[in-house]
Amino acid sequence: MAILSSLRRRSAAISVAAVAGATAVGVCLAVSSASAGTLSGSLYRDPSSAVVRWVAANPGDSRTAVIRDKIASQAQARWFANFNPSTVQSEVSGFIGAANAAQQIPVLAVYEITNRDCGGASAGGAPDLNQYQTWVSNFARGLGNQTVIIILETDSLALLTCLSSAEINARNQAISTATRTIKSGNPNAKVYLDGGHSTWNSAGETANRLRAAGVQYADGFFTNVSNYNSTSSEANFGRAVISSLNGMGISGKRQVIDTSRNGGASGDWCGDDNTDRRIGQYPTTNTGDGNIDAYLWVKPPGEADGCRFTAGSFQPDLAFSLANGAPNPPTTTPPTTPPPTTTPPTTTPPTTTPPTTPPPNTTPPAGDGCYASIAVNQWAGGFTASVTVTAGKSDINGWTVTVALPGGAVTSAWNAQVSGTSGTVGFTNVSYNGRVLGRQSTNFGFQGTGTGPGVSADCVTS
Repeated sequence: MAILSSLRRRSAAISVAAVAGATAVGVCLAVSSASAGTLSGSLYRDPSSAVVRWVAANPGDSRTAVIRDKIASQAQARWFANFNPSTVQSEVSGFIGAANAAQQIPVLAVYEITNRDCGGASAGGAPDLNQYQTWVSNFARGLGNQTVIIILETDSLALLTCLSSAEINARNQAISTATRTIKSGNPNAKVYLDGGHSTWNSAGETANRLRAAGVQYADGFFTNVSNYNSTSSEANFGRAVISSLNGMGISGKRQVIDTSRNGGASGDWCGDDNTDRRIGQYPTTNTGDGNIDAYLWVKPPGEADGCRFTAGSFQPDLAFSLANGAPNPPTTTPPTTPPPTTTPPTTTPPTTTPPTTPPPNTTPPAGDGCYASIAVNQWAGGFTASVTVTAGKSDINGWTVTVALPGGAVTSAWNAQVSGTSGTVGFTNVSYNGRVLGRQSTNFGFQGTGTGPGVSADCVTS
C-alpha cells in the first residue's frame, strides 16, 4: 500500500498516512464495550502497522517503552490509498478476517477519490470516477458482514477549491454512490463522510456539502483528521452540523472525531517540528455523548506531514514527542469469549502485508532463509501474539515458524496452519502467504490461554 500524506485545508496543508496501529509486547490494551452513540465494542489493533513494526525492531531504544505503551498499543485506522482494483478485495478481506477473529471493530480509511488533495502533496487516486466506482465495488466485496467503520475520503468535501461546479456535482454523486455500494456490500458497515474540522468551513456550509454528497445514505460524518483542534471544539462543531442537517430533514446522523494528535497546541499545520502537541483521547466507542459514535485515531501518530520528513514515514522522534508526558491509556481486561478457531479469508489476501517497506531503523536480514519476530499482548489468563515473517535477501516459497510456549496453549490462529497447542508449537504458511519476496514480510497471529511466548521464534523455509 502506498503511504500518502499532506492533506490540505484552504490556508494550510495537513497530512494523513496510510497505515494503522496495533498490539505490542507487554501492554495492557484499552477495551471499550459501552457507548453513547450507535457503536459499541472494542476497536481493532492492526499488528502490521509501522509503529508496531518499529517497536518490535527496536527493543533497546530509549523511546520504545513510551511509544509502545501509548501509541503502538492503540487501535488506528488502516488506509486504503493505492489504486489497485485487482487486489483491493483480497487486501480488505485479509484485514477484515483478522479483525473478525479478534472480535473487534476495524477502522478503514478510504482515500481514493479522483483528483484528491486538489493535486497537492497527496495527489493521486483513481484516474477517473468510473474507475473509482470499480475500485469501490471491489473494496466493498471484501468487507464481510460484521461491523466495520469506514472513513470515506478525507478532505473530499471540505476541499473543493480546485473543482468546477460540474466536477463538484460529479464528485458528490460519486461519494453518494460509493456510500450505497459499501452499504450494499456490508449492511453492518458504518460509513462516515468528510466534515472537515471546526476551523475550516462553517457548520452550515459543511451540512450543505454533506447533504449534496448523500449523507442521508451514510451514518454520519468525521472531523479533525486534517487538524489538531480540541475534542470539545470538534464536538461543538459537530452538534452545529447535526442541527443544520436536522433542519434540512436529515436526522439520525452522528459524528466521529479524530483525536490522534489533538492533546496539545493547535495552530501551524505541520506536525513534523511541533513539540507542543500530544496524543489526545485514546480511541474508543465509549464516548458518553449521544451525538458522537467514536473517538478514533485516523491519522497514525508519529507519521510525518511532509515538511521535514518524507510524508507518511514513521518517525520515532515525532511519536515520542506526541506520547511523552501524555496520560497512560486506560486498562481493562480483554473479552474472555474465544474467537473462532480458524479465520480463513473469503478471498485470497496479498502475499505480503502492506506496507511492504521495512520500518525505519530496521536492517533487513543479510542472509537467505526467513526470520520471525513476535509482538505479544499478555493479560491475566491469556494472550494474543502477532508474528512477522521476513524473507532474507532471496524470495521464499514457504515457511514454518516454531514458537516455544511452555506455559500456555494456543486456542486459535489466523493466516497460518497450527501444529500442536503447547510446548513447541509450529505455524506453517497457508496457500496465499507462503511466497514472500526478498526483504519483505507477511504476518500471522494466534491467541491462547496461560502465558504467551517470548519475543523470539525460529523460522525455516519449506
